[in-house]
Amino acid sequence: MSRLPTKQSGFAAISAIFLLVTLAALGGFMLTFSNTQHLTIAQDVRASRDYWAARTGLEWGVGYMNGQPAATAACPASSSTLSGLDGGMNVIINCVQQNYSEGGLDKKIFQLTAVAWGGGQVGSAGFVERSLSASVEK
Repeated sequence: MSRLPTKQSGFAAISAIFLLVTLAALGGFMLTFSNTQHLTIAQDVRASRDYWAARTGLEWGVGYMNGQPAATAACPASSSTLSGLDGGMNVIINCVQQNYSEGGLDKKIFQLTAVAWGGGQVGSAGFVERSLSASVEK
């Protein structure tokens, strides 16, 4: 008795391995894409919080300057730091004073800059920094 040769032996195994590798690669890509999307959303929320923290610092600086009499108005002796803000944010407010004489009147212009940051160290994936500035004339 002789056996008849089969023409397509092993074809199903090759296509199954191909499908398995293809689906595993797609699953890995989707996992990486999902992780990137979650990190991007977290950074966007962090950036919004840092923007509002910088705005809070700037509002504090403008209020500080407006509370001083025009004749004796001056920048704080050093950079001011706001601490205890929600989310562990850091805010530093810098002030630069410039004096001008215009039409016989002495004018003072204060350039305020508020920088807020958080989310780790510079270069880390969660680090975000926002800076806002304003000018006040006295």
